[in-house]
Amino acid sequence: MDGMTANPIRHITVDAHDPLKIAQFWAQLTGYPIEDDSDSEEALLRSPFEQSPGILFLAVPEGKTGKNRLHLDIQPPTGTRDEFVERMLSLGASIHEDHRKPDGTGWVTMRDPEGNEFCVERSAAER
Repeated sequence: MDGMTANPIRHITVDAHDPLKIAQFWAQLTGYPIEDDSDSEEALLRSPFEQSPGILFLAVPEGKTGKNRLHLDIQPPTGTRDEFVERMLSLGASIHEDHRKPDGTGWVTMRDPEGNEFCVERSAAER
């Protein structure tokens, strides 16, 4: 891929019933700010990191019917995996599958308020 100087992925797009509401949840999860022109049809979280894609939520009429074919793995920027899981639960997420092990390794597969899966891994400090 000669000549490539920029990340070709501009956005990661997620179907949503209520784009602004689900963007507010993901803004809390990622720390990414919501673009000012976001509305009930589309809401964009702009990555504060150069060369990283944003997350775009688009309104669709149909509901989620199966497992996501793509999901994000989240590494808590501060604190522990378990503290982050508790915070996400308080914001409306649910635990889908718990893969934590007694030795402290593992991850938790969660669902956002609309059912989209994401995994919470250990923080960098826990590794």
